[in-house]
Amino acid sequence: MGSCSSHLSYGSGDAHHLPEVRIVLLGCRKAGKSSSGNTILGRDEFTSWTSTECVKRHGEVAGRKITVVEAPGWQRNNAVSNSTESFKQEIVLSVATCPPGPHAVLLVLRLDVKSWKSEKNVLEGYLNLLGDDVWNHTIVLFTFGDSLRDTTLEQYMGR
Repeated sequence: MGSCSSHLSYGSGDAHHLPEVRIVLLGCRKAGKSSSGNTILGRDEFTSWTSTECVKRHGEVAGRKITVVEAPGWQRNNAVSNSTESFKQEIVLSVATCPPGPHAVLLVLRLDVKSWKSEKNVLEGYLNLLGDDVWNHTIVLFTFGDSLRDTTLEQYMGR
């Protein structure tokens, strides 16, 4: 599996001048990847049903072409070592599906998760499938923000 990730490439350059933007949505099942993709594209393109394959959609936002790839979601707290090879390959394919590579990998995380410590190793395992360079292109996107209620993000993350 490691040999696949060493051949992955990621977009580069100044995002302010790019005629197109390529984004991969990565996260566990029910994290809000489909809703996030729909918000980015400004219309309903992704469905919330669970898929075992990458889903790729295109759109245009503010005159810029946008490609959004939704990777299949893993079960929460399910380590990458417990996943099938075909599932791992779909995660890797999510990056390869938008050549020459995504400008950003959005790591979609639910804010209503009770323990980030148990999730941390799982998240790192799946992102590591995509090679060392993935960390230079990863942006964390928190979903389910309403679950914070009167708690600030800083207070929540300090727990």
